This record gives sequence, C-alpha cells and structure tokens, in this order.
Amino acid sequence: MSLKSLLKAELVLAKQDIVSKKRVLESIAEVASNRLHCDNEAVYEALLGREKLGSTGIGNGIAIPHCRLESANHTAIVVMSLQTPIDFDSIDRRAVDLIFALIVPPNECDQHLASLAQIAELAQSPESLDKLRTAQSNEELFNIFDSLL
Repeated sequence: MSLKSLLKAELVLAKQDIVSKKRVLESIAEVASNRLHCDNEAVYEALLGREKLGSTGIGNGIAIPHCRLESANHTAIVVMSLQTPIDFDSIDRRAVDLIFALIVPPNECDQHLASLAQIAELAQSPESLDKLRTAQSNEELFNIFDSLL
C-alpha cells in the first residue's frame, strides 16, 4: 500500500500553531484516534513511547513520529506543518516544522517500513520540502503532498 492510498484529507493539517513536541504528539493522537476509531490516550502513549527510544526528528526540519498500535484497524498517516518551527530533539538540532506521523497495526510491519522509507526519501528533496512549507491551508497541503507522491 502506498502513501498516496493512505493519505486522507481530514489527517492533513497546515500551519498549526503548536509550540511543543508534547502538543504535536497530542494533536496527532487526537486526529488519528478519530480516524482509527481507537483510544486517543493509547495513540499518544504509543507515540510518546517511541519518542523515548530516540527522537523521530530526522533532520531538515522533518519529524516522523510513528508507532505500532494494537488497537489500530489500519494504517494512518497524519501530515502536519507548523506555523513556527519547534524543538524536536532532531539529529541535526534543527527545529521541526514538517511532521509526517504514522500509526500502524502490528500486522502491517512491512507497510510501516515501506512508508517510513517513502517519507525519508521525500525528506531528501529540498524542493519538495519547500513546496510543502508554502501551503497555507489544509487543502493546499493535502494537494501538494499528494502531487509529490
């Protein structure tokens, strides 16, 4: 399954006014739990647990918070841009303003790895990242991300 097939308009959020890593994870958990029909707190705890293993800030202003979640019935991707970059403990120490979160059921591990690889590849393209950063609305961010896949 490709990222394109996972992309849902209600999980794409542009120019969010969020000021901390904790709030980003809470926001992701809130929107993803609605889509996956699972407990908000369970999603948040799974994302937080993964962050405790090491930051998912991969550099270039990108973070890919991700987790496996027993109660998820399918994979969800949340795409978010931030109004102001925040500290995410990234490997390059650069503040993060683009977030691609993945929540995956345990039986879709191969999908999880393939999706992470696709996002990491996208993150290597400064032109693609610049386009995503220009989006001012959810719809615009959705359309730009969709066109890059």
